[in-house]
Amino acid sequence: MPRASREQMAENHERVLEEARRLIREKGADGVSVPEVMAAAGLTHGGFYKHFASKEALLAEAGAGAFAERSAVLDDLVDTDPATARARFVAQYLSTAHRDHPGEGCAGVALAADVARRGPDDPLHDTYVAGVTRLVDTLHTLRSGEAVGAVPTMPGAGRHDPEALAELATLVGAQVLARATAGDPISEQFLDAARARLLRE
Repeated sequence: MPRASREQMAENHERVLEEARRLIREKGADGVSVPEVMAAAGLTHGGFYKHFASKEALLAEAGAGAFAERSAVLDDLVDTDPATARARFVAQYLSTAHRDHPGEGCAGVALAADVARRGPDDPLHDTYVAGVTRLVDTLHTLRSGEAVGAVPTMPGAGRHDPEALAELATLVGAQVLARATAGDPISEQFLDAARARLLRE
């Protein structure tokens, strides 16, 4: 394959992934079709299998990319000011902007229900577990004062910091409830209450 064709193929592949990351966060994995993703990327449906073996392969790769984007947001906050990174992350995560723009938000919120329905044998399950585990470990380093990216000091092999686990559960759960109740005053109350609880801690 000529170099120009390889470069174009790589560009198209990334464009498909970019649109898939956005769409699965907006609609969930089960709410997105291959033709919809390809059309959003400006490509024909027929070209899909030049890039991915299956829809499941696309979802797994797009899900991993979506989690990586969320981790990059957190890394940027740390680089700007490590001392306030956790508080700023919590405030951004539990904001109405995050609630109202799911296409730019956390895959942990957007994919939770779909992954639960699909079960542990689905490729997206492993992607989801890896993504939330990374978020838990990063929250642990922020709480403990360790350098982000360091190997987390955990309470036993295969175990994760209970406080970081509870923190991510609160973040994701509050945002899920806020989105589900958007339009009613309780939606913002979920965000406000979770933010107050986490920042008070």
